Amino acid sequence: MSEREERGPLEGVRMIEFGQLLAGPYCASLMGDFGAEVIKVEAPPKGDPMREWGRERVNDRTLWWPALARNKKVVTLNLRDPEGQELALQLMEKADVALENFSPGTMEKWNIGPEQAMARNERLIYARVSGYGQTGRYRDRVGFAAAGEAMGGLRYFNGYPDQAPPRAGISLGDTLAAKQAFEGILMALYWRDARGGGKGQVIDAAIVDACFAMTESTIIEYGLTGVIREPSGSYLPKIAPSNVHRSKDGKWVVIAANHDSLWKRLSALMGKPELAEDERYATHRARGEHEHELYAMIDEWAAQFTAAELDDMLAEAQVVSAGVYSAKDMYDDPHFRERELIVDIEDPEIGTMPVPGITPKLSRTPGHVQWGGKWEVGADNEEVWCGLVGLTQGELGRLQEAGIV
Repeated sequence: MSEREERGPLEGVRMIEFGQLLAGPYCASLMGDFGAEVIKVEAPPKGDPMREWGRERVNDRTLWWPALARNKKVVTLNLRDPEGQELALQLMEKADVALENFSPGTMEKWNIGPEQAMARNERLIYARVSGYGQTGRYRDRVGFAAAGEAMGGLRYFNGYPDQAPPRAGISLGDTLAAKQAFEGILMALYWRDARGGGKGQVIDAAIVDACFAMTESTIIEYGLTGVIREPSGSYLPKIAPSNVHRSKDGKWVVIAANHDSLWKRLSALMGKPELAEDERYATHRARGEHEHELYAMIDEWAAQFTAAELDDMLAEAQVVSAGVYSAKDMYDDPHFRERELIVDIEDPEIGTMPVPGITPKLSRTPGHVQWGGKWEVGADNEEVWCGLVGLTQGELGRLQEAGIV
């Protein structure tokens, strides 16, 4: 593989990340994974609060930062200061993409919004990630993933009837919004360069929007029939059989045979091939009408075997199934290493550490983890401010003493 291919499909694209916490920085991480030069701008002297976030620590270092800030150059800049704002504009003059995830209006208040930046660089793609979007009556509300997932519908039909709507154990809304921003950036780059558009544009991604986009036919169902999709627990009503079942050793296993051919295989595996022809279960619609009977039968059958036995049997029979994996299960399953879903990096403070690998897999221009997040705040100040922007050492020193860099 040539050097160009080693560096990824986005080699030559320069992004300036004005982000903090998760939604913006995760989008920038995706860009860096596939070869873009990402310059992360942090506020001096402490940098992104994400440097201290995370549940667990090793050697008094948070474990999230090295993964989220990987492949990024890190510089400091006080965006509240007029000199800092001018430097931000100069940086964007030399960039293909700018990314920010502050509250709407903040970048304009600092005189570094898209109008000011694109006046200096008409090819600049200016991506914005917020809770509710840059328009609409809720644009000025403070937005986090928890609220976006709620308003965007995901929390309403998740969980069980008559219980508090649960939250996924991850910041799902942030990562969904980040991926939508990533998609928007790639489309804007394609239009600008491959289609000959020649100019940049503004990308407006929002947590509520990204969550709402995942709600499938729920709005259509309500708009045309008045039916509100309600939470249904571990299965989707009328899509049967597809549910979790507890194994002999107390583990949960997903078994999904909600297609005629899959149901025929599962009924044979259960020793009841006649069920595939039984009028109560022979069709998708019939199985949906008798789903609770089916789940009771599968519960009883699955409880006779361990999770490992079920996994082997169902895979051999070509019935869709999977264990409900914990972090330990994923870490221990060789598949995750074979697919490079888990890769090891060397961190100077933590040592060897496993981090999520890069997806999707590209055959000619795969992504790479070149380095983990840098612990030194402003580690690349000299390279960027002097080497790229053109400050002298003396100017950089003055700005650092003044707290602007």
